[in-house]
Amino acid sequence: MFRSFLSLSLLLFAIAASTDAGAAEPQIIWPQGWKVESLSADAPAPGTYRQRATKNDLSGNALMVMELTVTAVAVDHQPNLQGVLLEMRKSLQKDFFQGGYQSVCNKIHPSMLGGVTALETTCTITQNGRHVLSQTLVVALSEGSAYVLSYAGQAQVYVESQDEIQSVRNSLKL
Repeated sequence: MFRSFLSLSLLLFAIAASTDAGAAEPQIIWPQGWKVESLSADAPAPGTYRQRATKNDLSGNALMVMELTVTAVAVDHQPNLQGVLLEMRKSLQKDFFQGGYQSVCNKIHPSMLGGVTALETTCTITQNGRHVLSQTLVVALSEGSAYVLSYAGQAQVYVESQDEIQSVRNSLKL
């Protein structure tokens, strides 16, 4: 259900035109009890930082997933964040559709991510008319790095986790 994270991160790499310069590691404080894993070693581009945290139920099943990706961007390259986010949203909707789900996303709107101006959209994913998941995509650009924070969760858990989500977003130092 949460497979869209990898494809969204890969899409950002293709659009952002990353260089081999190292992306600075951001500071992030994950909520207590979330399982955190670094994915930077598996990143498809040099100079990429990726970290994922998962909130699991007692059986170890994922209820919420948050992933932060930082990609170095060439100094002379100015990615179109609106276009990047539109492509990410399209990819997410296509992936869910192929899995038998429907999704509706709100209008892309301004936001903040770690003190940096960002763009954001949230998608509601349904199956047979029942709300099953919510996913938010946030993209930002600052000082030669592109940032993506993506988080998704089961419908009720997503709502119940808003304080934890906000604490992560507030803790980010990009």
